[in-house]
Amino acid sequence: MSATITTVDQPSAPAPRSRKLWPRLVRPAAAVLSGALLYASFPPRPLWWLVLPGFALLGWVLSARRLRAALGLGLLAGLGFMLPLLHWTGEEVGPVPWLALATAEALFIAVGCAGIAAVSRLPYWPVWAAAVWTLDEAVRARVPFGGFPWGKIAFGQADSAFLPLAALGGTPLLSFAVVLCGFGLLEAVRQVRRRRAGSPVPRAAVVAAAVTVAAPVVAALAALPLVDDSAEDGTATVAAVQGNVPRLGLDFNSQRRAVLDNHVARTEQLARDVTAGKERRPDLVLWPENSSDLDPFRNADAADAIERAVRAIGAPTVIGAVLTPETGPLRNTLIKWDPENGPVDTYDKRHIQPFGEYMPMRSFVRIFSKDVDRVQRDFGPGSRVGVFDLDGTKVGLVTCYEAAFDDAVRDTVRHGGQFIAVPSNNATFGRSEMTYQQLAMSQVRAVEHGRAVVVPVTSGVSAVIRPDGTIVEKTKMFTADALVDDVPLRSSLTPATWLGALPEGVLAALAVAGLGWVTVRSVRARKAAGK
Repeated sequence: MSATITTVDQPSAPAPRSRKLWPRLVRPAAAVLSGALLYASFPPRPLWWLVLPGFALLGWVLSARRLRAALGLGLLAGLGFMLPLLHWTGEEVGPVPWLALATAEALFIAVGCAGIAAVSRLPYWPVWAAAVWTLDEAVRARVPFGGFPWGKIAFGQADSAFLPLAALGGTPLLSFAVVLCGFGLLEAVRQVRRRRAGSPVPRAAVVAAAVTVAAPVVAALAALPLVDDSAEDGTATVAAVQGNVPRLGLDFNSQRRAVLDNHVARTEQLARDVTAGKERRPDLVLWPENSSDLDPFRNADAADAIERAVRAIGAPTVIGAVLTPETGPLRNTLIKWDPENGPVDTYDKRHIQPFGEYMPMRSFVRIFSKDVDRVQRDFGPGSRVGVFDLDGTKVGLVTCYEAAFDDAVRDTVRHGGQFIAVPSNNATFGRSEMTYQQLAMSQVRAVEHGRAVVVPVTSGVSAVIRPDGTIVEKTKMFTADALVDDVPLRSSLTPATWLGALPEGVLAALAVAGLGWVTVRSVRARKAAGK
């Protein structure tokens, strides 16, 4: 007798929850990683090329995503980028302002990413997507409260192979080209994978992928002749004085007289070095922003100290001062101080920093941070373009934060500036990356406008930058020092300076056209489905 063994199928064990969850987390994790790669491409790291895989990854994350998903993924990418990039904003005031600003900027990026997801369905999508990113940067640079251009992709490209494009179309074209190349890399990888999988690959798709990668590189090479550091109008021997501050952080301002005395002492030391033959005699001297937070027009002792230093060095000197009129707002002012005639001209900073130099929505912001009351009296903006004639040398003036704004720098060159001065005060932000991020902006501006840029900073890093973007001299942070260098003077205009905001306008129009095309296609598809 034989026995029959009956087997009963056991129900299969349910898949571990982690296996179900992981596929849902891949794109969010990749979104954060793409933002982190964008951050890592910025100074002080010399890793500008990380921006390319960063955008390739972002393109993959957003491809054909629906609006809600793209907004969420874009927000994650924006936070991955902006949270570490803007960490310095909370250096002395805690995490609330930092988190608020980073989140606000990330929300702008999220909206831009939704637009990128929408145009990713179009033919030649990398072109449309790069234009949408550039439009997003243009909006962030203008609203709210005058905008906040920090984090513009162009500002991470100071050492990049793409940098010559800044001379052709300014920071908008530079950003567009870099983003286009990153998205083009993704499309190239896709076409290679399809071919390896044996799927038919249309020739037009291959050509489009190749062009979106190659065109930015070829354009950058073609723009190289625009980068010129020759001294068209001779040279000027320029001294940049870094007097240093008595302490780091926001409280450095409580010792305003010490800051002024430091700059007076370092200028007098430079004068002694010139007399002893240790240093060249400067044709002009630049002090940083806030080098005299005592108003020399209202404080005779401050005026006497500045007068003593300027006469000792015997050259016209640009003094960064805070003016405190009896009524009205404060003024962040650069003063042209002549050794014979004293103060003879002024420039008031035009782009003043919201929540730093003036406080919008003061009562509302106080709910979140009592540091709002550190700004007890608001600064007001100036209206006149800053160009000083210092013994025949025309110097374009851009005060600190203004270096982030295209129009502020461009205006000084169009008004005759033969080189650009960026007096700055970074002591508030300690030893953070802020100084290096801002210095990179000045390198990009040098190439964009074909001008040398001299950056005197209260606490460092002060620097002399050639018109080709090369830093030839720089100081250490939180030391007293002075840089003296022969700066090439130039009067020709690059295409970027001459074209002004036109490249940005063309790219914005391209983005709008792409988004409009998507909308029309969507409407037609719905009508067809309704039939």
